[in-house]
Amino acid sequence: LQMVPPVFTTSPTEYRTGIRSEEECAPITPTSKGSSFLFDPLELTDEIVGGVPNGLRVRPLHIDDFDKGFLSVLSQLTSVGEMDRSGWEWRFRSMQRTTPSTYFVCVVEDLDSTRVVGAATLVLEWKFIHSAGSRGRVEDVVVDESMRGKKLGVLLNDVLVRLAKKKGVYKVSLECKDKLIPFYEQFGYKKDAGNNFLVLRFDSKI
Repeated sequence: LQMVPPVFTTSPTEYRTGIRSEEECAPITPTSKGSSFLFDPLELTDEIVGGVPNGLRVRPLHIDDFDKGFLSVLSQLTSVGEMDRSGWEWRFRSMQRTTPSTYFVCVVEDLDSTRVVGAATLVLEWKFIHSAGSRGRVEDVVVDESMRGKKLGVLLNDVLVRLAKKKGVYKVSLECKDKLIPFYEQFGYKKDAGNNFLVLRFDSKI
């Protein structure tokens, strides 16, 4: 099986101006062929998703979630910045067309309002080490303030851990505040003794 590395356009400006980019010339995959979901919904089997409270569903990020409050929910976690629909669609398509698939953004949708009320991301890093294995990273876990206390964070983390196992990663890691360590330990995460997380920020406002 030949694995093709991810390719991206240089900027959303190129995407909007219609310049034919490497991304647009990339091999068409089942996920990118006209799909409005970030990844194949069939990946989220009943075994992966588990029990979901009535009135909610867990699904992949959809391109129409720009209008369903996804960025508003994400902004409750960190700075989103300004993003218009063109920028949103450029970022969505560039993430969608990575080969092999790299980005698995899962959302919780309120079926009555059709609004996104929770989200979490599994990112796969493709490696040369460990027999060309892959590592998973859990990022951007957030639940809308109106839905907190309903264990949706537990639901999303369970989904990502099961999905990561299904994808065959050799490990999953995440970064969190000290106060959240007990929360993540319930999913099997442990402090990695002797290793530290360091960061070098290039934007002091973020």
